[in-house]
Amino acid sequence: MLFNDLFRESCRTLLVKGGEEPEYCPAKGADSLARIVFAHDYFASALHEVSHWCIAGQQRRTLPDYGYWYSPDGRSVEQQQAFEKVEVKPQALEWLFSVAAGTRFHISVDNLSGKGAVDECAFRQQVRSQANVYLTQGLPARAALFHQTLLVFYGRQRHFNQEWLTQSADKA
Repeated sequence: MLFNDLFRESCRTLLVKGGEEPEYCPAKGADSLARIVFAHDYFASALHEVSHWCIAGQQRRTLPDYGYWYSPDGRSVEQQQAFEKVEVKPQALEWLFSVAAGTRFHISVDNLSGKGAVDECAFRQQVRSQANVYLTQGLPARAALFHQTLLVFYGRQRHFNQEWLTQSADKA
């Protein structure tokens, strides 16, 4: 509801709950809307998919799944390194959105059938560092608007900084 109220008209994009796998479907024409489909009815999936959308530039938003490759669970070490590299920024935003909404964030290496993370502690630190960069240098424009909307809706403006410090320290 919050996302759709913010971006349905201004960015011609809807967030919709979906099926088994999340995906991004660009608008098919000038009169249609792009759709961000999140898995099942999972709040964390919605925040994660919104995070990808907030980072994707105008050209990427014309491509299915923003034109990114995706190797399914069970990735090799090399594939996992590539996955982790592109996931730092969206997971940093997802973490900030989670705190703004008053929910816990869980880092995702998304490779349960494979060998897991290349270095989960290092990945977590990269995500935390990127989130801190966003907090000090500013979030991307759409992310900043969504973050502020979450803070207001969930009444978290006064508690955000303390909660961020607590959650990011817990994940050390």
